[in-house]
Amino acid sequence: MRIPRPEHRGPSTERGYTFIELLVVSAIIIILAAAAMPLAKVTATRQREAELRRALRDMRTAIDKFKDSADLGQISPLEIKAGSEGYPEDLETLVKGVPAANDVTGRKIKFLRRVPIDPMTKSTEWGLRSYQDNPDATSWGGQNVFDVHTTSSGTGLDGTKYKDW
Repeated sequence: MRIPRPEHRGPSTERGYTFIELLVVSAIIIILAAAAMPLAKVTATRQREAELRRALRDMRTAIDKFKDSADLGQISPLEIKAGSEGYPEDLETLVKGVPAANDVTGRKIKFLRRVPIDPMTKSTEWGLRSYQDNPDATSWGGQNVFDVHTTSSGTGLDGTKYKDW
């Protein structure tokens, strides 16, 4: 008796990936993701640093405009405290505004829309320096706001400390 042979049906109609193929593709994806992570971290840090530079520039420009307005007599003399050298007493003064000189309508001159958020510390608390402080002082004397800096102790991508910016 003869045993019948199974019929040859041609190429398989079932399609899919083998386990080895899936493993190779997964390994490639993991390698690419691992290579991209440091680049993403550097990009995020660079963006926060750009935001910090912009916030510091905006606040310093507002402080300078306040000082210029005080020196030109555009701000009511009652708002300029003795010993302040014409600088604002705090950052909120730049936001709230000060009465204009010789203005009976109560109009206020404002220098900032809001105190920016420090992108490094995620708060609106900034390190302040007054005109009377020593250049290397680590705390604010409280007389006025001559300069601002971040309170972050981090170091920038260029190797400088953020608080020195």
